[in-house]
Amino acid sequence: MEYQPRYTQPFTLTEAIGLDVSVITDEIARLHNSLKHLRETQDMLREYQLTEEPDPEIRKALEENEVVIGSQTERISILKMALKEKGVLDNRHYEVPDTPITASTEPSIEREGTRTHNTTNLMDGYDGMGGDEDGGIHL
Repeated sequence: MEYQPRYTQPFTLTEAIGLDVSVITDEIARLHNSLKHLRETQDMLREYQLTEEPDPEIRKALEENEVVIGSQTERISILKMALKEKGVLDNRHYEVPDTPITASTEPSIEREGTRTHNTTNLMDGYDGMGGDEDGGIHL
């Protein structure tokens, strides 16, 4: 299977197919979270541009963010193609939500006389396996 990406990516489809399913699904979740925050930032920057005198630096940031959004969206598509090639995309166990769940909350737990509230973020401690500019997988 061959795929020619529109944006420069840190891995090829063939390399993505070689990754473990859990790595692929974790990266998709991380990218969805990143896109959510980028889109929120874009909305805030656009709103600012409408209420204040247009700022060329903000316009430049908006344009750069659009490129990152396009690249990350394409990366998700590549990773989903890799899952499909592995035969697991149709398996409900490995389904990736369109809007990622980034945190789950468990009930409070009594521990040695103190109450704690457990919140788990799926991305805590995830280093992205590399050093590209948006923290994606680096092979």
